[in-house]
Order: sequence, then C-alpha cells, then structure tokens
Amino acid sequence: MPLIFCISWVPAIATTIGRSIGVLYQLYHLFSVSGKIQIFVHKLNIDLTVIGGILKVSVGGVLQFLIATASWVFLVRIVSHFGSDAVAGYTIAIRVVMFTMLPAWGFSNAAATLVGQNLGAKQATRAEQSVWTITKYNVAFMVTVALGFYFFSASIVGLFSNSSEVIQYGTQCLQFVAYGYGFYAVGMTLVQAFNGAGDTMTPTAINFVCYWLWQIPLAYWLAITLKMGPAGVFAAIPLASLFIATIALIVFRKGHWKTKQV
Repeated sequence: MPLIFCISWVPAIATTIGRSIGVLYQLYHLFSVSGKIQIFVHKLNIDLTVIGGILKVSVGGVLQFLIATASWVFLVRIVSHFGSDAVAGYTIAIRVVMFTMLPAWGFSNAAATLVGQNLGAKQATRAEQSVWTITKYNVAFMVTVALGFYFFSASIVGLFSNSSEVIQYGTQCLQFVAYGYGFYAVGMTLVQAFNGAGDTMTPTAINFVCYWLWQIPLAYWLAITLKMGPAGVFAAIPLASLFIATIALIVFRKGHWKTKQV
C-alpha cells in the first residue's frame, strides 16, 4: 500500500514541477533586462481603471469556461446511470476530443486576436473577413479529424483500454462527436470572435442556452426518457454543436459585435 500510495502521487508531482518550471521561465524573461517585454517592480502600481476593465472582460470568460466545463460534468452524471464501462468509454473519448481540439482552439484564438486588432484599427470589414477565413481553415481541420474519429475510433480508444465494453462505448462516443465537429469549428471560432471584440457576455449567453438549456436536458431525455442509453448522451453532443453554430452565426451576421469594444 505505501508503494502504491507513493506511486499514485508521481503524476501530480510531475505536473507541479513541469508547470512551476514554465512559470519560472516566464518570470525570467519578464524581469530580464534583455527581454523584449520588461516589467519592473516599481512600475507595478494599482490602476483601478485598468483593473476594472480587465474584470469586466474576464467575468464573461470565466463564466464561459464554468458553463462549458460544468455541462461535461452533468453529462458524466447521466452516463453513470449505465455503469462504469460507459463512464470509462465516455471519459476516454472526451479526453481524446479535448486533445484534438487544441489546434482548433489555436485557430479560434487567432480569430479573437485579429478581430481585436482590426477593430482597434477601425477596420471592421477586415475583421469580419479574417473571421470567415479562419472559420474555413478550422472547419477543414476539424472535419479531417472527424473522419479519423469515424474510421479509426476503435483503434484510438483501444490504446487506452483493453476492455471490449469500454472500447465499444468510447468508439460510439467518438463517432457521434465526429458528426458535430464541423459545426463545433464554426461555433468556437465565432464565439472567440465575440471575445476578441470585447463582447464576452454574448458567448456566455450562447453557452448557457446551448449547453445547460439544450444539451443537458436533451441528453437526459434521449438517454433516460427514450431509453437510448449512453448513445442518447453522445447524440446530444453534436446536436448541441449544431445549435451553438447556428445561434453564433445568426448573432455574428447581425454585426453588433463590431461596436462592443471595451
């Protein structure tokens, strides 16, 4: 038992050390005299106006993260009705999904940056064009990943489990998620475009409606009420992605975000 207990802490210790080194590396460059960005302790004065602006923008971002994260927790709770194998398969699939979404998040963050830069330069048309261009690239990437999920999902899940039941559930989850990957690419890019314009509350509202008022009730209804089982939960994920993309597209085309700069 002591050996197992000690070994169980190894991943946590490794994570802490890795992140600490990263922070120290950043601090070294921030406070280095030769660094491109220099920060001096005597200049770290409290500016309530700046702090207020940061809080105003960040509140929406925090709520977006909490809403999206909590929705996955609720889905796990629904999947847990069908046993540990279903939960394991779902968990593996979602971990794989999150990993493959990292490049897509990079694309969407680029959209936020370009929107902010172009709106700051009074180039609203160019800001909109940049969003559409990045959306196309993001959709192309996500659809490519989706095809890999659809045809090789069993092999992917099989890398993390030898249980046939877990592989079955994980495969089913990845294939359902793949149906909505293109829609998710559109939604995530447009949502980040709103954030780049300083309008963080619109994405918050979209996430709340699509995840908490649509995805979670839909997953419960399909899985429990209609007795579809875990497949009902998995099916709710791409349907929520479609809903998010549709609402985000409608709001984006209205163009109110072009005047929402902080």
